[in-house]
Amino acid sequence: MAAVIKPLASTLRVLEWDDLPASVRAISDSFNPLADGILMLHQRQVAALKASIIAIPKGRRTGITFGTMLNKTLVAAARKSAGGDNVYYIGDTKEKGLEAIGYCAKFARVIARAQGEGVTGVEEFLFEDQDEGGKTKHITAYRIRFASGFQVCALSSRPANIRGLQGHVVIDEAAFHPDVQGVLEAATALLIWGGQITIISSHNGKNNPFAQLCRDIEAGRYGEDAAVVTVTFDDAVTNGLYERVCFMKGTPPTAEGKKEWYSKIRNAYGVRKAAMREELDAIPRDGSGVSLPGVWIENAMIEERPVVRLALDDDFVRKSEAERRSFVEDWIRREVEPALTLVDPKLQSVFAQDFARHRDFSVFGVGQIEPNLRRRVVFVVEMHKVPTRQQEQVIWHIIERLPRRCGGAMDATGSGETLAEYTADKFGHDHVHQIKLNRAWYGTWMPKLIQGFEDGMIDLPRDANVAADLRAIEDVEGIPMVVKLRRKDLKDPELTRHGDSAVMLALLWFATMNLSAPIDYTAVPRQTSRWDALPGEVDDDTPWAGDGAWREALQISGVLGRFSGRVATLTPAACQRAFINACKRLSGALERRGTVVGLG
Repeated sequence: MAAVIKPLASTLRVLEWDDLPASVRAISDSFNPLADGILMLHQRQVAALKASIIAIPKGRRTGITFGTMLNKTLVAAARKSAGGDNVYYIGDTKEKGLEAIGYCAKFARVIARAQGEGVTGVEEFLFEDQDEGGKTKHITAYRIRFASGFQVCALSSRPANIRGLQGHVVIDEAAFHPDVQGVLEAATALLIWGGQITIISSHNGKNNPFAQLCRDIEAGRYGEDAAVVTVTFDDAVTNGLYERVCFMKGTPPTAEGKKEWYSKIRNAYGVRKAAMREELDAIPRDGSGVSLPGVWIENAMIEERPVVRLALDDDFVRKSEAERRSFVEDWIRREVEPALTLVDPKLQSVFAQDFARHRDFSVFGVGQIEPNLRRRVVFVVEMHKVPTRQQEQVIWHIIERLPRRCGGAMDATGSGETLAEYTADKFGHDHVHQIKLNRAWYGTWMPKLIQGFEDGMIDLPRDANVAADLRAIEDVEGIPMVVKLRRKDLKDPELTRHGDSAVMLALLWFATMNLSAPIDYTAVPRQTSRWDALPGEVDDDTPWAGDGAWREALQISGVLGRFSGRVATLTPAACQRAFINACKRLSGALERRGTVVGLG
């Protein structure tokens, strides 16, 4: 067994084996990363590359990260004279970082034992990161240190100071990082003092900077010391992926089983052929979206406006109702109230919500109709893991304060039905449209939203997540709709999105086409303030009227009543004479009351 090196003083804790992801714990104790045949052909080909910049567009679950981290563990374990160096892994989520460092921990034990040298466990520590402005923050990180003096370090999020790292840097799922271009630009500075940059990712559209990087390398713009290696799902299958899956499951591989397994994976994408080609065959989709060209989306995002977010954890629901209401009231005061000041009191207002409770975002939007009929989204509220009662608290607060409110549309599909119904109960069922989202509804209303983009009749807040949601609209058998594929949130990669803003905007467009007035009324008082209508009493406001005022009014109404009753039996000329006579009688009655009436 390899000797254990003591933790550094900066170590917060040494991770237990159970702290690592299940994918790491599933690796057998007898696993020997140095044995022949451990890596598949495509993994060995990637590990053998010596270029300074390596881009690897890949299909999902092809084992590229596994093979790369085995190679990088060997780099960190080697002496400097043998090409040893520090290794930094930058994933798009904390879980990815834990998985990568877990692989290295498994490899490191065997490698250190073979070397007869020591190695640490997986140490959790705080990586000090300083941006160009001098602002410092600490990032949770994990490391394994070797007797060589080098280490493998996995960062839980992208550091601002990538340029400050030195050695071999692995950027995993680069196309899904919040600032893809910034990551790639900063990483190239590492090459000044030697080292290597390995950029691994599934594709995320043709226009993504990762796809552009691959095209630039292939075009020779990075010189001869840069390489692109594409690894598809079919490559991995050819090289033994199915057999590895069977080995991990403890089942014997068969030709029939392989065919069934392969077909099952391909068929799981259904009609989403573009998504299948991107995720399995490493062929990027049109990055502007199948249904909405990117230029239309960008043209609609004229300026930055509030996209406020309330993201809660699972424990929030355990708080008392009073605590929850108080917390959300404070959040509303800080985040929502300033946004409400942007609503123009002279314009008609509408609202819409795409509901979610647990996994995705619940998105609420406020829109206004400008004089030229352009729809302007004033602000957007995103809620993640917010209890239904607190969502109600937020949206009711907003709805009650919208000037010239002309209705709204709410997602009443599944769990959203309750909140939509309660809101309709409060504000009126003709005022709040409860929408069941289905193919028929998408087929009717999503094309209208897309036409609005094409005509330049939509003004949205400039926001990366809203843009990404709109790009999730795809044609499914001729109907533009949000597909089931989930994407990482660009502000918090730990969270996922499901085209939530796009659905909200479709509902908002529906609301602007189905306007209604708010249902309100003023109650008639039980008794008049000046005359109680009791027998024998007179009108206090008009003492000259006497107690016969109402009786005479009834006589006047009788004059008109007698006229209207005779209309059906008179000729046009007789009808005209009868009307003049009725008006004269009415005029005489009013003159007796002291009112002068002119008959023209």
